[in-house]
Amino acid sequence: MTLAIFDLDNTLIGGDSDNLWGQFVCEQALVDSASFARDNERFYRDYQAGTLDIDAYLRFALGPLKGHSPEELAPLHRQFMRDKIEPIMLPQALRLIDSHRRQGHRLLVITATNHFITRPIVDALGIADLLACEAEISDGRYTGEPVGVPSYHSGKVVRLRAWLQQQQLNLAGSWFYSDSHNDLPLLEQVDYAVAVDPDPTLKARALEASWPIISLRG
Repeated sequence: MTLAIFDLDNTLIGGDSDNLWGQFVCEQALVDSASFARDNERFYRDYQAGTLDIDAYLRFALGPLKGHSPEELAPLHRQFMRDKIEPIMLPQALRLIDSHRRQGHRLLVITATNHFITRPIVDALGIADLLACEAEISDGRYTGEPVGVPSYHSGKVVRLRAWLQQQQLNLAGSWFYSDSHNDLPLLEQVDYAVAVDPDPTLKARALEASWPIISLRG
């Protein structure tokens, strides 16, 4: 079965859900807003520059979840979806997803953002399969610690290959859509790499490799 793989943030949605969640928890006064907002923006700049310490970032991003159960946090996430995510959903992204679905392709989102944030977003996009950074849950509550291999940079390749083995699939004929140079390790693995509203580094690589460059924002 042909795989159509998508990055999420700034690819299928018109913003970064991780960064927006940080803004949201500040607005909801769930954290020390001044210091959290400052660190949230610093980590986002590191991500854009390709210098992100993913383990440090995950502990930071998962901090507001600590001590809470998924059920307790569900209403908060619904508000986050209404306030931050629905305004940046991209109609062209939905059409692209539907195009692959109509061709009988299996759809997969792989993202460096954690599963708590991204699962409802990916559900809203109509995609069942998701690989995201995982958060530890103990006794039904988030601990604030990450678990497993982070699906970031080359970790996306590691996580994908493990998933492919579990699903008894391969990358023959596969597609991957991304906006970020952080995804170059995976873009180099697929048969059809597509740069979506790419950052300058990815755009340069796409031009060099003759990868299609598209926009879902228009």
